[in-house]
Amino acid sequence: MAQFVDWDLAVATAGALGKSGPRVSYSEATEVVADLRRLTDEAAGHVAGYTGLTSQVAHPPVRVVDRRDWAATNVAGLREVITPLVGRLTKDKQPGALAEAVGSRVTGVQTGTVLAYLSGRVLGQYEVFSGEPGQLLLVAPNVVEVERKLGADPRDFRLWVCLHEVTHRTQFTAVPWMRGYFLGEVQAFVDAAQGGEQLLDRLRRSVGTLADVVRNPQSRASVLDIVQTPGQRAVLDRLTALMTLLEGHAEFVMDGVGPQVIPSVERIRAGFNRRREAGNPVEKAVRRLIGIDVKMRQYAEGRKFVHAVVERVGMAGFNRVFESPLTLPRLAELSEPDAWVARVHGPVGPVPDAG
Repeated sequence: MAQFVDWDLAVATAGALGKSGPRVSYSEATEVVADLRRLTDEAAGHVAGYTGLTSQVAHPPVRVVDRRDWAATNVAGLREVITPLVGRLTKDKQPGALAEAVGSRVTGVQTGTVLAYLSGRVLGQYEVFSGEPGQLLLVAPNVVEVERKLGADPRDFRLWVCLHEVTHRTQFTAVPWMRGYFLGEVQAFVDAAQGGEQLLDRLRRSVGTLADVVRNPQSRASVLDIVQTPGQRAVLDRLTALMTLLEGHAEFVMDGVGPQVIPSVERIRAGFNRRREAGNPVEKAVRRLIGIDVKMRQYAEGRKFVHAVVERVGMAGFNRVFESPLTLPRLAELSEPDAWVARVHGPVGPVPDAG
């Protein structure tokens, strides 16, 4: 089978280019790992109690990883998804040995460059590609680095991060169809392309585009340059709506639970928002890269949607969003939550006056 990416080279590149630090002793590192594992379990109870969602499938315990392990895990996940797609698109036709070697190595370096950069920014992730039902990753060096920069109480900041990431795990394990739906949409995006070999060329260009954006924050490149069919645009709209919902829901849960269990949550939120608004390069790069910076504000817009729906129909009413793919919000409904309520719940009476 043709190799689209030299995966081993991607892992090696990510490890070589990844940032170092922060300085911690062995005993401090051991304490951070134990603390994150304990706080993940604590956060799970808070999230379940607040959202009314409970896991329906068994899931592995949290993995507390360093930057290199985070990158390697994501390479493994991408490999599981991309390799069979490439085989299907090329009908397992082998390119020339030189063309395959050069192309896969270039893409391997580009992939590793991107993951090296992201590995220094990501605090946590619910990784869904490498196996059912997914796995929760917390990147310990980044958690420590950010809490120090913010001057935050370590216990409070770590629990705050865990609330966000455990909410993502809950979304995928309390809603057993979620992972299959997400992967199905990724498949649909590929299926909507025109021409297997042309698609592979565009995929390679998209990886190169992302690597260029990572290297050059002033780049105006967009992966929408490779989205050429109406079918692909429709899938992108659905994926955008889904990710905005999931990010907004996690932010809403953090803000709902935080004041009850994290004494310094207001200070943490204020500091983190300043950090984000000052120019989180990952978020800015991704938004610019996929060309939807104007219409998608994942955190703010998603949180606003969830808040409006919960205010209108309560938490149980909001949770109907997870009944099936048909009850997920459409992209336009994210800015018109009443439209989602009307479609899913039908006519709803006026909200009682708080007074």
